[in-house]
Amino acid sequence: QVQLVESGGGLVQAGGSLRLSCAASGRTFNFNDYGMGWFRQGPGKEREFISHISWNSGASTYYADSVKGRFTISRDNAKNTVYLQMNSLKPEDTAVYYCAANRWGVADPRTYVYDHWGQGTQVTVFS
Repeated sequence: QVQLVESGGGLVQAGGSLRLSCAASGRTFNFNDYGMGWFRQGPGKEREFISHISWNSGASTYYADSVKGRFTISRDNAKNTVYLQMNSLKPEDTAVYYCAANRWGVADPRTYVYDHWGQGTQVTVFS
């Protein structure tokens, strides 16, 4: 059984920062083999693909225009964890943030290509 557990969400004032974490576990889950993506879903909105880091070394990263220059994705394979550092937060960043894993995957906005999903963590940005 593979589990992805997000943490680090919360309430923050506009201009502030948060760091989300997504910890992966599972007896047969080899974290190194998985590209890791971050999605978000705001109230009344569709799920939005915002960032991705490639499997293994994480040499390739992707950012949606809406977060480029403000968010940074990284991974620590020794801890089976992917991070999303979010700076200069705006009220429009308010959403539930989900991490997802796609085996040997590249950045892909199609939710169905991801094998595993976390339960989400709420981020609320107030002005």
